[in-house]
Amino acid sequence: MTVRIVTDSASDLTPSEADALGIVIVPLTIRFGDEEYTDRADLSVSEFYAKMASTDVLPETAAPAPGAFEAAFRQCSAEGADEIVCIDMSLALSATGQSAQTAANAVTDTIAVTCVDSKSITAGLGTQVLRAARAARDGASVDDITELLDDLRTRTRVYGVLDTLDNLQKGGRIGGARAMLGTMLSIKPCLDLSSGEVVEAGRQRTRKKATAWLRSVLAEAGDIEELAIIHGDAPDIDEFVTSVRDIVDVDGVRIEQLGAVIGTHGGPRVLGVTFLVR
Repeated sequence: MTVRIVTDSASDLTPSEADALGIVIVPLTIRFGDEEYTDRADLSVSEFYAKMASTDVLPETAAPAPGAFEAAFRQCSAEGADEIVCIDMSLALSATGQSAQTAANAVTDTIAVTCVDSKSITAGLGTQVLRAARAARDGASVDDITELLDDLRTRTRVYGVLDTLDNLQKGGRIGGARAMLGTMLSIKPCLDLSSGEVVEAGRQRTRKKATAWLRSVLAEAGDIEELAIIHGDAPDIDEFVTSVRDIVDVDGVRIEQLGAVIGTHGGPRVLGVTFLVR
C-alpha cells in the first residue's frame, strides 16, 4: 500500500526536502495589486521580499483552486499511489484546506484522499508534513499517519515577532491580536500561533526586547525537538541565532526564510520559531 503526502506552499518546505520524500506541494497565489504570481513558481522567496521592499502595495494571498489539488491528487494516483493524506495550513487562517477537501470529494472514483487540518503554518506545518512523509515512506498506513498527526498537532508550537501589523491587518488574519491595533506606533507585536490562530502573546517596545522575548520562549519551553528558526529577510537573524546557542544546539536546527505565503501576512523582518514539545 503506497501512501503519498500532499501539502500546500505555506509549509515552507524546500524543493529538496519535498523531492527527497515524494511530497507534492500545491502552491498558493501571491498578488501585488493587479500582478499575480504562483508561489515559488513565478516568484521566488528572495524575489518576493525584494518586491515587497520596493513597493508600497501590500501583497495578498489566494488559496489554490480545488482544480489545483485535484490535479495533484490525480498525478499521485497516476504515479502509483493507493491513498493520499493531504495536510494543509490551519483552516482558521485560510480556505486552502476547504479547496483540498472539495478536490478530495471530486476524485473518490480514482483515489481515497484524507484531508487533515494541521492547525499550523510555515515550519510548524512543514515539520508535520515531513514526519508524515517519513512514516509513509516506511510503510505506515493512512490510519497510522493520521494518528501520528493527531499527536504532532497537539505538540506543535509557533511563535513570532513582527515589525508591523499592517500586513496582518490588511490580510484579515489578525484574529486574537485585534486588540493590539491602535497602540502599535512604537510596539513590536509578539504572537502565539500554536492554536492555528493569531493570538497576542505580548508587546515589546523595541525590536531588541521583542527578540529577547522570543529567546525566552525557547528558554522556557523545556525539552523540545524539531526546532526551526524562520524569518522574513530579518537583518538580525544571525544575531538571534547566536543568542540562543546556549539554549539549543543550533547546528541541527532548520534556519529558513519564510515563504511568500506567510511573509505576505507577517510583513518584512518577521522572526519566529517553531518546535515540538515532548
